[in-house]
Amino acid sequence: MRSETARIATDDAMLVGDLALPDQPIGVVAFAHGSGSSRHSPRNRAVARVLQDADLATLLFDLLTDAEERVDAITAELRFDIPLLGRRLVAAVDWLGGHPATSALPVGLFGASTGAAAALTAAAERPERVAAVVSRGGRPDLAGGALNRVRAPVLLIVGGDDHEVLRLNQQAAAMLVAPHEIHVVPGASHLFEEPGTLEEAAEAARDWFVRMARNPARGGKR
Repeated sequence: MRSETARIATDDAMLVGDLALPDQPIGVVAFAHGSGSSRHSPRNRAVARVLQDADLATLLFDLLTDAEERVDAITAELRFDIPLLGRRLVAAVDWLGGHPATSALPVGLFGASTGAAAALTAAAERPERVAAVVSRGGRPDLAGGALNRVRAPVLLIVGGDDHEVLRLNQQAAAMLVAPHEIHVVPGASHLFEEPGTLEEAAEAARDWFVRMARNPARGGKR
C-alpha cells in the first residue's frame, strides 16, 4: 500500500485529500464526507481500511476548504449545499480520471450523511465514470432531481434504529431507476457506534464495490 497527497483543483477552491493505492488495485472509491466531517473521520477511515484490504484504492478528501469549514462550523449551511458538494465531488472523479494510477479503474463513490446526496449528484453528472454508489447513514433524499438520472447501482446502508433516516432512504430509493438495495443494519443508530455495526456496514460496502470492480459495465464504463 502506498499513499500520496491529492490536490484537486475546482473552479473555486483547491481541495486536499489522501489517495491510498494497493499494489494492484481493482477499483477506486472516493469518499464524500458530510455534516461537518472531514477526511480524518475515524468512521470513514475504518471503512477505507476494509476497502483497501480488498485491493480497492481509496480517495479521502475534504469537500470544504479550511476557511469554509470554519464558516460551516458556525452556520452549518455549506454541508447542506448539495450542488456545491456535488460539483466538487465531480472534480474529484475527473481528477481520478487523469491520474495515471486510477485512470483505467472503475470509480465508486461512498457518501456519508449529506455526502451521500453529493455522491448521487456526482454519479448523475458522470455516468460514464461512476460505476457504483454506497450511502452510509446518508441523506440521499437531498439529491432531489438527480436521483432518477443516476445509472450506477446504489446501495443505501441505514441503521435499524435510525428511523427517520430510514424513512428518507426509502423515499429516495423509490425515485431511483438504477439498480439499488437498502441494507438495514440491526441495532445501529445514525453514527453506527454500536459494537459490530460499523463493521457490518463496511463489509456491505466492500462487497458492493468489489462487484463493481468485477463488472463495471453495470454502472459506468471503463
